[in-house]
Amino acid sequence: MPTVHRVGEARRCPVTHGFDAFDLTDPFPAYAQLRAGGPVLYDERTGYWVVSRYEDVRAVFTDWETFSSANAQAPVREPGAQARRVLREGGFTAYSGLSARVPPEHTRIRKVVQRQFGRRRYRALEPQIRANVVRLLKRMLLRAERTGDLVSDLAIDVPTITILTLLGADPAMLSTFKRWSASRAAMTWGDLSAEEQVPHAHRLVEYWHECLRLVAEAGQSERDSLVGDLVRAQRGGDPISDHEIASVCYSLLFAGHETTTALISNALSVLLAHREQWDSLVADAGKIPGAIDEVLRHSPAVITWRRQARRAATIGGVEVPAGANILLVLGSANRDERRFVDPDVFDIHRGNAREHLAFGFGIHYCLGSVLAKTQAKIVVEEVTRLCPHLRLAPDVPLAYGANLSLRAPLSVPVTWAG
Repeated sequence: MPTVHRVGEARRCPVTHGFDAFDLTDPFPAYAQLRAGGPVLYDERTGYWVVSRYEDVRAVFTDWETFSSANAQAPVREPGAQARRVLREGGFTAYSGLSARVPPEHTRIRKVVQRQFGRRRYRALEPQIRANVVRLLKRMLLRAERTGDLVSDLAIDVPTITILTLLGADPAMLSTFKRWSASRAAMTWGDLSAEEQVPHAHRLVEYWHECLRLVAEAGQSERDSLVGDLVRAQRGGDPISDHEIASVCYSLLFAGHETTTALISNALSVLLAHREQWDSLVADAGKIPGAIDEVLRHSPAVITWRRQARRAATIGGVEVPAGANILLVLGSANRDERRFVDPDVFDIHRGNAREHLAFGFGIHYCLGSVLAKTQAKIVVEEVTRLCPHLRLAPDVPLAYGANLSLRAPLSVPVTWAG
């Protein structure tokens, strides 16, 4: 395990907390030790100052002038020479849609996108989302062996089809977009060697060119899509460029399904592991929205996020230098005993679950939070309705991929009675 140093004085006095930023299988005991050990600790392996307490994480999110979001999408491991060459020669110039931009640029682009990415689009998508969930569930339930995997059978396809439809991409390319997204996650948050980065770099080039193509295509048709709306808004005078629209597309095609796949997977696995609470939702679907917020608090899909100090600053009474890279541990903040009573207990009746920081806080609060929660709600509604007796496969521990930010089980094996 890496050694974590207490800031300042503690550089001379290392404190080991069992913290491994890339090991997301069960990081919560280590997070509790971080919170107890001090508000800010320096992790030599990542080079990040780790912030683990609720009030400190929220304060950093709030103070965007001191703590820049410019590094939010930066690779944890800088691309090696060969990967850089692949990206350069492939014309890869993608940039963050919103999460890594700073005002005034962030303010300008978010205002344009938010006007088009509103409740009208959510409501229009809901019947299709529900139909997809029902279709996929019924297909799974037809299996004679009565076993399934809620990730590959459900959680991957539902949000991916949703976001592809929203952006005007071809749902038939689902597997291709998933492959590109896996490379995006690996290159941004993975702990890759220079050699391992190369195939992912090739896929990022393909991904970016598809985003450029979608913008060009939208400019030549009247097809109803978010990309088309943004192109038409641009032509109507809204201040957003083709490159910025393509970058929004590049971000949403990833964030709009990868994080929601993780939310759905976490929701179903955690709820099924708490049988009494699952049965409570079966009996009363009106409790499902609160249950989704408790999942987001207890087991968030995005478990860490990043900021960079523009100048020397103080976090929780601890000084960090100008230029410091900061790791905000949302999964720890959401279980801070100073904010949540019995924070490790999963409780769908928790009164303040909505105070979680799973979608961030402040000016960068997740633009797609409503769509993500809507999809998770529909999934849980239909699973509890169509297969209320679903159970986790016995004696099969859930495995989680190693990366810095996204936490979700790689599979959720389930069984059901005949």
